[in-house]
Formats: sequence, structure tokens, C-alpha cells
Amino acid sequence: MKMAGFAWVFLSLLCLRTPVVVSTEARNVLFVVADDLRTSLGCYGDTVAKSPNIDQLASKSQVFLNAYAQQAVCAPSRTSMLTSRRPDTTRLYDFKSYWRQHSGNYTTLPQHFKSKGYYTMSVGKVFHPGIASNYTDDYPYSWSIPAYHPASFRFEKKKMCKGEDGQLHANLLCAVNVSEQPGGTLPDLESTDEAVKLLKSRASDGAPFFLAVGYHKPHIPFRIPQEYLSLYPLAEMTLALDPDVPKLLPPVAYNPWTDVREREDVQKLNVSFPYGPIPKDFQLQIRQHYYAAVSYMDAQVGRLLSALDALGLTDSTMVVFASDHGWSLGEHGEWAKYSNFDVATRVPLIMFVPGVTAAHSQPGESTFPFIDVLSQPAYSFTNARIIQNMVELVDVFPTVSYMAGLPALEHCPDVSLQVELCTEGRNLAHTFQHKERWINAELIAFSQYPRPADSPQNNSDLPDLKDIKVMGYSLRNGDYRYTLWLGFNPRSFQVNVSDVHGGELYMLADDPGQDNNIYSDLDHSMVKKKMAGLPHDASLWTRMKLQLYYYTARLKTNTWKV
Repeated sequence: MKMAGFAWVFLSLLCLRTPVVVSTEARNVLFVVADDLRTSLGCYGDTVAKSPNIDQLASKSQVFLNAYAQQAVCAPSRTSMLTSRRPDTTRLYDFKSYWRQHSGNYTTLPQHFKSKGYYTMSVGKVFHPGIASNYTDDYPYSWSIPAYHPASFRFEKKKMCKGEDGQLHANLLCAVNVSEQPGGTLPDLESTDEAVKLLKSRASDGAPFFLAVGYHKPHIPFRIPQEYLSLYPLAEMTLALDPDVPKLLPPVAYNPWTDVREREDVQKLNVSFPYGPIPKDFQLQIRQHYYAAVSYMDAQVGRLLSALDALGLTDSTMVVFASDHGWSLGEHGEWAKYSNFDVATRVPLIMFVPGVTAAHSQPGESTFPFIDVLSQPAYSFTNARIIQNMVELVDVFPTVSYMAGLPALEHCPDVSLQVELCTEGRNLAHTFQHKERWINAELIAFSQYPRPADSPQNNSDLPDLKDIKVMGYSLRNGDYRYTLWLGFNPRSFQVNVSDVHGGELYMLADDPGQDNNIYSDLDHSMVKKKMAGLPHDASLWTRMKLQLYYYTARLKTNTWKV
């Protein structure tokens, strides 16, 4: 007998919460997070990127090919990932509140390890600094010692980039001679040095450790060592495959990349607001500098991993590599993050678990020898294990803690503002034990992004909480991306499901770049009738899942148009 549609979907949701049992042992954790890194890595199939050290890590790890951030901007995404709560629970959509005071006293990933006897340390940008982490990077809750920030970061937004006129400017494109920079260094170089020192200090200590290292690149400005540009000759760079704003993109969905526009070299281009476009020759330079920044960051990861090897810690340390969100490189006529498209929400997520994803090293064998891409351009690696099903950054906390040997987290109740320790993600431990056999269409990644108005304006990319009028909620499964832009009340944190400001539906088999929005072609009356029968307290995500289910069922029978 066939199961009714509603029951089938709800049962599927319950099945996703079923706990799994995986044999684990106590492990140290090296948690590495990059800033604004999309999946522009060799191990994710990008043929332009030169990322040998991360690719080498991937060759001995489990690589999640379809991992998604919950909001494509730094503070909300990092807070969500490190608390395993979605932005609607942390209530952080901008940079201007601290979740413990603004929402709930939620336990963080490093705090959980600290409570279990781990020595926890933070280097660089892990939490978003400032108000969003109480000006302390959540110390002493999350860390055993105060977080370290590189001294040279204070110059990051100052006039440090030598222009064609020989003067210093606050440019977007900022490849530099490191020896001419203050202190003869850059933030990520300093962070790696500090992280290696901390590893050395823990190597002879019996207590387990959790070391988080946050790299600033490839975040703008592209203040990077100039030699990395040589890896990407400008003559060999290409434009985005879909550089134009999609004709049927709702105006509310577009991000006008105001942070890019504010850089001096971009201002000189006199690009029109909000849609541009940036001149093609400058687009190529942006793409060149972004990729060069990725290779520079990759080298720092390589230094860190080779130090782990040299100290004899690799066989006892789980390594996690992730990013907070992606970054548009001209796709859809957009730059930066601030959207719900894949280029902004999809992130690398790589997990090395010694003895699980790779065998323990032999005496004298190096697991992660440093690869200097500037002098060793030829290398080849194959990913050890891949997962193609949808996963989310809220899955990181329950998965990492469990795979490191800590007890499994409970799933959060529907309302969890008063619950300190729980997860709104999934424990992915079973993916390390069982080979992936199929793509499960019921596994969906959720993202969201706020807007202050229906049309692009100066604060569209990063509106303050009080200015948010619309929230774009987006679902991504293996076949579709479905987004609704709904009315939102920033005082009550309530969304009005009947106040639709725009919609997007992309069929990924024929439209992998998400350029052909078919939402306006759909018959919405049928779905509205179906939604009217839902319980009043049905969650937004449940409503949208069911809407997607009904839309796509009609698509498959060709009865979907008005």
C-alpha cells in the first residue's frame, strides 16, 4: 500500500534523527576554518585551483562534496556552525549581537570539548570577533586561554596596497611584497606560527587538546604575497560561465556587493549601482587574485599539517577543514557572498580521522609532508572517501564531537531557546562506517538570507536586524534549489508565510548554475490549497519541504505550468 504524501515526508524526517553507533576513541582535534572560501579547490574538481596541501589532506580524509552554510555571511554562519543552531535560533543575522545575551546560553563546539577535559585554544578568526562573540571570542566559555589574533591584522583595511601611482591605497587587489609590510609579515603567516607554537606546547602534555585555527584568506582585501599571482597568469584566467544577472531573478534576491564597491580601485571604475557590471578585464583580475589567495591559504594549511606530523600528533588527532561560506566570482553578475546561491552557500568540508579515513602512519612515514606549490607545481591526489548527499555546517558540531570520542548529542526540540546543549544538525558518524550507496532526495540543506527591501539598496548585503523586512529561505537537495522570500518581523522574529516577496526554483540537472528560474511558471494555487491543510504550528521548513515535494511531483508529470 502506498504511503500518503504527508506521512511519507514526516516519517522520513523522523528517520533522519535516528542515532547511529560507531566505534570511536578519544582524539585531539585540529579544527581549521577558512574565510570566504568557496569550493575552489582541486579536491572539489576545480581545475584552475592549485591547492596541493588541502588536496593531500582530502586524499586521506572524508570529503563532503555538498556541504552548505546556513547563512552566507561571517558572524551568523560561524555562530550557527559552532553552536549547531540555525540563524533563526541564534537570532543572529548581522554582526551586532551576542547569542548568549540575545537568544540563549547555547554551548559551543569548543566549550563542549573543554567541559570534557580538553585544553581548548583559538588562533585567528574562528568566532567572528567583536560584539558577535562578546569582544572575547567567547572566552572563557569556549577557550582555556584567551584567543590569539595576529597583530598585523590591524592593517588589513588600511591603505597598504601600492597602486600604479606609487602611493598606498585601500584596494581590493592588494598583492604585496611581504618584506615591505609592517613587521614583515601578514595575518595568516602569524596565525600559522602561533598555531605551530601551541601544537609544540601540547605535544608532550597528556591532556587532549582542541585547537581551532581560523585563516583570514581568501577574504577581501586580497592582501597576499605577490608571488602567488604567478600561479595564475592573467592571460589564462577566464570569466564566470554565467556572468549576467538572470532575467527572472527577483530583485530582492540580488546582492549588490557593496563591500567590494567600497575598495578604492573598484570605486575608480565608476560601476553603476546596483547591477554593474564590472569591466571584464577587472573581473579577470579579481578572479586571479582570489585564486592566488586560495593558494596562499593552502600553503599555511600545509605548514600546519606538516608540523602536526613532525610532532608525532597525526595519529592521535582528528583534522577538520571547513569554510564559513562561499564567495561569488562574477556568477549571476554578483561578487562576494550575501546570497542563497550555491556559489555563496556551498563550502568545503573535509574530515580526517586517523585509523578511520586513513590507516595509521608507519614509523618514519609522513602523512602530510609540506608541498610548496611555488616550486612543486606538479602533484596528483585522489580523494579517499566522498559523500555526495547534502550536509550542513550545523552537522559539524555533533559529528566532530562524536568522532573524537564524546557522547552523541541530543537533537534539539522544536523550541530550544532554553536548552543549552543540543543540535539542530545531524550526526554524520554513520557516513564514516557505511559506504554511500545513493543520493537521498530527502536530505536537504537549509540556508537563509535577510534583506531590508524588495529592491537592492546600499544595506541589502548586510542589513541591521532592525532593518530586516524580508527573509529568503532556501532549500537545496540533489535535484533542486527552492527559495522563498517572505515577510519578516525583526522585533518578534516571526516570518509571514503568506507574504511572498519573490520565489526561485532551479532544476539542477538542466541548470547547474541556477540561472533559469522557473518559479513564475508554476501553478501555485494547488500548493496553497495543500498548505491550508497543515497544522497551524507546522514549521516553515516543513512547509517548504512539502511545497517542494508537490511542485516537483507535478514537474515529473509535466502538469506544473499555470
